[in-house]
Amino acid sequence: MSAPICLIVNPAAAGGKAGRQAPAVERSLREQGLNVRRVDTRDIHHARELGLAAARERETVLALSGDGMVGVLADALREVPGALLGVLPGGRGNDLARVLGIPREPLAACAALPSYVPRPLDLGVVDDARAGASGHAFVGVASAGFDSECNRIANEAPAWLGGLAYAYSALQGLLSWKHARFTIELDPPGERYSFSGYSIIVANSQAYGGGMRIAPEALLDDGLLDVIAIERVGKLRFVANLPRVFKGTHVHLDSVKAFRAAAVEISADRPFTMYADGDPIGELPLRLHSAPAAVRMLVPVDAQPSGAFSIPAAAGQPPVGEPPSAAAAPKHPLAGD
Repeated sequence: MSAPICLIVNPAAAGGKAGRQAPAVERSLREQGLNVRRVDTRDIHHARELGLAAARERETVLALSGDGMVGVLADALREVPGALLGVLPGGRGNDLARVLGIPREPLAACAALPSYVPRPLDLGVVDDARAGASGHAFVGVASAGFDSECNRIANEAPAWLGGLAYAYSALQGLLSWKHARFTIELDPPGERYSFSGYSIIVANSQAYGGGMRIAPEALLDDGLLDVIAIERVGKLRFVANLPRVFKGTHVHLDSVKAFRAAAVEISADRPFTMYADGDPIGELPLRLHSAPAAVRMLVPVDAQPSGAFSIPAAAGQPPVGEPPSAAAAPKHPLAGD
C-alpha cells in the first residue's frame, strides 16, 4: 500500500490554471497507485496550516502551486522532522522547478515522480534585524530595492500576461525608479559594502522572475547564500543588460557585484519591502541567513541541468537521515512498505 500523500493545491495560481489542472493531476497520481488526499488553499496562512497538519500525520506533501506557496510549505515543513515535500509546477514562474529540472507541466511532473529521490535542501531565512527575531524561510530568492517595485507590479498584473508579467513589471517599474543607497554586511560582524543602485538580491537558488538566472552559481546544498548587488547604471543600459540575466552572464558586468556568505544584513536609505519567492516577507533593515539541509524535497535523480547541487543525487539513495544500509530503493519513491 502506498504511503499517504497530501496534494495541496493553490487554485488561484497562474490565474486559476492550477485549479483547473488539479483534477487531472489527482487522477494521474492515483493511476500510479498512490494514496492521495487533495486539499485546496484559501491563502498562504491556510497553506501553512494544511502543510503542517499533513506533515504531522506523516503524509508526503505535494504542492501544485507557484514558488510562493512552495516557500511557505517548506518553511512549515522544516518544523516537522522527516517531512517530505514535492513540487508540481502550477504558478507563473515556477523557478524552483526550473532549477531542479522538474518538468514544467504538472502532468509531466507527475509522470516523472517515479524517478525522483528525496534529498535535503537549504532554505534562506529572513530575520528582523530590529527585533532580533527569526522569521520565515524561502526556497528561492529574496530581493529588495527596484525588485520590490517589480514584485508589487507583477503581483498586480493581469493573469493573461503569464510569465511576461515579470518583464512587464521591470519596464513599468523603471519609469519612476530613483536610485537608492544600500549597505550590506556579510557574516555579521564582518565585511561591509555600500553602493548606490537598483537592487540587492539574496539567493538560496539560482533563478527568479520566470527564468532569470540572477545567481547562476547558487547551490541548494552548500549552506551559503549568494548575494548580488546591482549597482547604478543608466536606465537605457539597464534595459539593454536585462537579456543577460536569463543566461546568467550579467554577473560579469562591472555594475554587478557577487558575494557569498552564511548570513547577511541589509539596510537602505529609504524604506523597502523585501520579497521572497514573489511574496512580501519583511521591511528593511533585515538579516538573512542560510538554514542548511532544512527540508527534504523530492528531486529528479537525473535532471539537474543547471548544477543546482554541489553533490549529485544518487539513484536509490536512502531517505535523508537513514543509514546507507537502507539504500535499496522502493519501486516508487512515494510507495509505502
